[in-house]
Amino acid sequence: MCGIAGIFNQHGQAPQPQTLVNMAAIMHHRGPDGFGYQILKDTGVGFSHARLSIIDLNEQRGRQPFVSTDGNLLLAHNGEFYDFKRIRAELTAAGARFQSKSDSEIVLHLYQAYGLAETLTHLRGEFAFSLYDQTEDCLYLVRDRFGIKPLYYTMTETGVVFGSELKVLFAHPEVTREFSDEGLYHQLIQVMVPGTTAFQGVYQVPPGHVVKIKRRHGQLDISSHCYWDVNFPLESDYPGAEVNEQEYIDGVRKHLLEAVQHRLTADVPVGCYLSGGIDSCAILGLSAAASQHPIKAFTIGFDADAYDETPIAEEMAAATGAEHHIMRLNSDDLYDHFVATIWHTERTIYNTLGVAKYLMSQQVNQVGYKVVLTGEGSDELFAGYPAFRKDMFLHGLDHLPESERQAWQQLLEKNNQLFKGAMLAREEFISPAFNAKMGFTPSCVQPWLSCGEQALPLIAAKRRQYLEDYDAGKAIAETLDETMLQGRHPLDRAQYVWIKTMLEGQILTWGGDRVDMAHSMEARPAFLDHHLAEYAFKVPPHLRIKGNKEKYVLREAMRGLLPEVLYKREKFAFMAPPAHTDPAKWQAVLKLAQHYLSAEAIAEAGLLDYQQVQEVFQRHESEQVPIDEKVQLDALINHLLGVQIMHHHFIKTDVPALAQQRADELGWHA
Repeated sequence: MCGIAGIFNQHGQAPQPQTLVNMAAIMHHRGPDGFGYQILKDTGVGFSHARLSIIDLNEQRGRQPFVSTDGNLLLAHNGEFYDFKRIRAELTAAGARFQSKSDSEIVLHLYQAYGLAETLTHLRGEFAFSLYDQTEDCLYLVRDRFGIKPLYYTMTETGVVFGSELKVLFAHPEVTREFSDEGLYHQLIQVMVPGTTAFQGVYQVPPGHVVKIKRRHGQLDISSHCYWDVNFPLESDYPGAEVNEQEYIDGVRKHLLEAVQHRLTADVPVGCYLSGGIDSCAILGLSAAASQHPIKAFTIGFDADAYDETPIAEEMAAATGAEHHIMRLNSDDLYDHFVATIWHTERTIYNTLGVAKYLMSQQVNQVGYKVVLTGEGSDELFAGYPAFRKDMFLHGLDHLPESERQAWQQLLEKNNQLFKGAMLAREEFISPAFNAKMGFTPSCVQPWLSCGEQALPLIAAKRRQYLEDYDAGKAIAETLDETMLQGRHPLDRAQYVWIKTMLEGQILTWGGDRVDMAHSMEARPAFLDHHLAEYAFKVPPHLRIKGNKEKYVLREAMRGLLPEVLYKREKFAFMAPPAHTDPAKWQAVLKLAQHYLSAEAIAEAGLLDYQQVQEVFQRHESEQVPIDEKVQLDALINHLLGVQIMHHHFIKTDVPALAQQRADELGWHA
């Protein structure tokens, strides 16, 4: 796990070596174990790399970027390829000669043997890489199937700049650092348009995609294609009443165990994140069973009982013989580190869970661990979120008699009140674009799209005028592949949308890679192994949600590993206590607001409307406001703080100068 960066100058002028080094230095947190850069002569192409050594710890042998022995290919890779030893052995038997023991190098030899399209079918894991082919004069930017690893790119006057983080691009002096109007708006409503960022002209490589940049007659032609997608069966292809439950239960267990075993591969110790949920408990249980040594488990504890899961985590740790490390957070911790967290997330966050995970990765690092397995992805595969249960009831249970539908309705009204206004909309919101695209507006995007009426007035008037006719729902819906929605069960359609929006844009970003790698800590989400995922997609909807049990097939597959209380427990979404739940937290919010949301700060940034911001705070402090609206206001205020802090970090700050300063401090020089 590392950080990558690079430049492709369209007219062939060589990149400045120190610029490449500076781009690596500003993401030193991703790779503190060393750096490297390579410039291919007469191509205008240069890559750099900040290394976190996990596989092949030899500093010289494993140093990237890699150049093929014939000098034709240049590779920089971030992430992990599993099952690489088997692939390496097969390639060696066919005549390949490896320069290192690194998993990364298999890409060069696979590409030489098979070409890119077939190479991608062999790659298993979480990854983002850049590959330049001098013969084709073509650069490929490739991202893993779910978007676990980040990769951004932009076009300057002289060529393309890319990197693992936005600040890496901004370290290049030619890259423009400016909010787009639409990007600003989406920061305030939480959900983003897939493939975009908050910044003008800066894009993400979408999950499961290859961005191809080919030079033709001194110009760079940029295209993108999808090599893998979330492909549920047609609704008509699911088995009927003859379905064999045990077959699916056994299949989920088999594939998950295999995914965990692969992710225990490392030349350094591997731990596990452990909440009180089924997902992380299952990962710990399987890891403990597959490992010859005790597993170290890391748990976040909150000072609010309604949000704290440490009692169940302690029970699971004891049952597996894990060494248990609990980080207990109080009201002062979360907002004290909010500003530092935004430097790493590079986008706004609606809940301070991102801060909690930022602090946890710090503690993991301090006790000498670089790798942990996590439970992210389980809810996406097995329909664990409250929004999925709601959509199943509203759109997927038409065959039920009225008495059973009423029982479902009572269950929905009773449960998950804690998340109304955040993970569930306060009131039903309809997006005509989503309705036209997939037949209904998924509950998972409703809480964010419904914030539009509140968010728009908060934007500065000069920017707001360009957004009066903007339809966020339409912009998002247009990115979804209609062929992956047509003929699918309503639950499958809902899960597809979540995976394409909130999984990649939230859970794997500010809840995953960005706060994990802030302290050089690699997270490995075993549930997002694509072999497991492709099996899970085939599990019939009524085995994902059965009666009042979400993730039914996973529960049954893991029943022998889970504490009884957890096996029977309903889904509890992992969140940090919002600001309205604690006067001390609210005072910490006000302290940040005095600095970042003052009249002077807002005027300087030119992003927000000061008077409208003041009205949001006044409404939050009103005793007449219902709790579910306060939850929504908490999220909105976090976004307001976030955009102002982003302005400070990435626009007001001279990022190229900061990158040079970091390189000087590290002694990293060309």
